[in-house]
Amino acid sequence: MARREICWTLLALLCCIALRVVCAGRQMPKLSDRKLCADSECSHPILMARALEDFYPQDCRFIPIRQGQVVYVFAMLKDSGNLFWAGSVQGSYYGEQEARIGHFPSSVVQETQALMPATVEVETDKWDFYCS
Repeated sequence: MARREICWTLLALLCCIALRVVCAGRQMPKLSDRKLCADSECSHPILMARALEDFYPQDCRFIPIRQGQVVYVFAMLKDSGNLFWAGSVQGSYYGEQEARIGHFPSSVVQETQALMPATVEVETDKWDFYCS
């Protein structure tokens, strides 16, 4: 009887380990079904902005921003009344790490320089709101 219990315990442990590897990230609810970008891949920045205030997100879809940081905006979420943008924060906050791309409220930044017009409407997909 003890051998069978040990086998079930080991099997359960292996399943838990496997699920952690497979489910390390998760898809979060969409903030919008469409976004405005400069190109169909949203790979070119639309504008540069400077953070007016600190933003500390409670949600993995968003990026932290510190007052004064430069933010490169790549997309504006359309269905949310332009409340949220997607972009990349650069600067000493990340040190030697690569900059993260994520969402943030448009109200915490001020546009400093237009780079390209946001004229291409693109459907969002699950990767737009995926948390790793």
